[in-house]
Amino acid sequence: MVLKGKRILVIGLGKTGLSTVRFLISRGASVLATDEKPVAEWREALRTLERGDADIEACAYDTDVLSRTDMIIPSPGVPPANPILSAAVDRHIPVYSEIELASRFLTTPMMAITGTNGKTTTTTLIGELLKAAGKKVFVGGNIGNPLIDYVNGNQDCDYAVVEVSSFQLQWVEQFHPVCAILMNVTSDHIDYHGDFAAYRQIKERIFMNQTAHDLAVLNADEDGTDAALNARLAARVCRFSAATVLERGVYLDHETIVYREVEGHDNPETYPLSMIKIPGVHNIHNVMAAVAAARYCGCSPSAIIRCIENFRGISHRIEYSGEKRGIAFYDDSKGTNVGAVYVAVESFSRSVILLMGGRDKDIDFSVLIPVLKKKVKRLILFGEARDKIYRAIGDVVETVRVGTMKEAVETAYRCGVSGDIVLLSPGCASFDEFKDYKERGRFFKEVVGGLDA
Repeated sequence: MVLKGKRILVIGLGKTGLSTVRFLISRGASVLATDEKPVAEWREALRTLERGDADIEACAYDTDVLSRTDMIIPSPGVPPANPILSAAVDRHIPVYSEIELASRFLTTPMMAITGTNGKTTTTTLIGELLKAAGKKVFVGGNIGNPLIDYVNGNQDCDYAVVEVSSFQLQWVEQFHPVCAILMNVTSDHIDYHGDFAAYRQIKERIFMNQTAHDLAVLNADEDGTDAALNARLAARVCRFSAATVLERGVYLDHETIVYREVEGHDNPETYPLSMIKIPGVHNIHNVMAAVAAARYCGCSPSAIIRCIENFRGISHRIEYSGEKRGIAFYDDSKGTNVGAVYVAVESFSRSVILLMGGRDKDIDFSVLIPVLKKKVKRLILFGEARDKIYRAIGDVVETVRVGTMKEAVETAYRCGVSGDIVLLSPGCASFDEFKDYKERGRFFKEVVGGLDA
């Protein structure tokens, strides 16, 4: 891809957008930059990149700029229905995501992980497994470090392990991971993609450029993903299952995880289930996918076991956050969809007081009814979405509505008794009160820490 002399519009000037601008000017492109936020909020950050002969222009957030645009790189949060993008598509102006742009210049073998839930844990664990095996690894993408930053550097790693969101896959064309993992697809981001079918189709784009030399890892416990994809992928397929013994793949057999690369092999590899220290069936899935990826890269079984035994998960994903009066608090702020809420609640054997709320993403909350009936003693709703959630599931268990997340935590503490679990698993975006799920999770811990006072 030739960038020198091209007029390229970057939409969205957060971390990924600014990294994209930095890369483009290093390749001699003329950058047009814009953001829907007020200019005062991003102009100074853009100015720090305006050095030497860098050609950068801050533009108004409207379609007039398209008359002098050769290509567009939208940041992940910019929806396809955005007026500038819609007009660009109508005018046949090429649109590429940052990961697509980065992949065009990437020389390191890439492993890509997507899915509605589990992708951050799986990406992080794969990175740890490869590092433990002595490999030099870049870990990033949607997980925090833009792939374009790595590409703009020395590219001196053995592997690039990249978390990929549906937002990023929306605008890929030649994106090609040697190992691609689809953890699951449940209802999420319908407000962004239009409907569930479109959302699933976008997720499946992670496999579209793979060849017979590559590996595709699929969840055999998810009928839609497994049945729809397995037969039509070009890559070699490795399936994983916590519910079914497989002829080939990674599966659970009583208290043992089995890795059987060849169908019917008499001496498959075995890994003790006890090596997993983070709770929930979903984390068994995450580990199975990571084992398949690590073995594909040549990591030894003994090194894999040692690394997983020391892995304690990631922040804000069913993270233990303290105990007060015998009530245990868990931060699952990263649980921004109903699939994540479901598996988080299922992770506990004790009574759960569930805190949900935030900004709605056009999600069907009624799918939570079975797990609410089985596990939840009280539901506390907060934020912008509290009334919508209440209409969908408020009559299933005892339910309370409050204004803010702080009020929700304090209410849970007042009504809880020793032995209860208070679980923040919002099922919503954080943007009504917080900058992101991380800020929401940190604030949750602060509130928990101050409850006795």
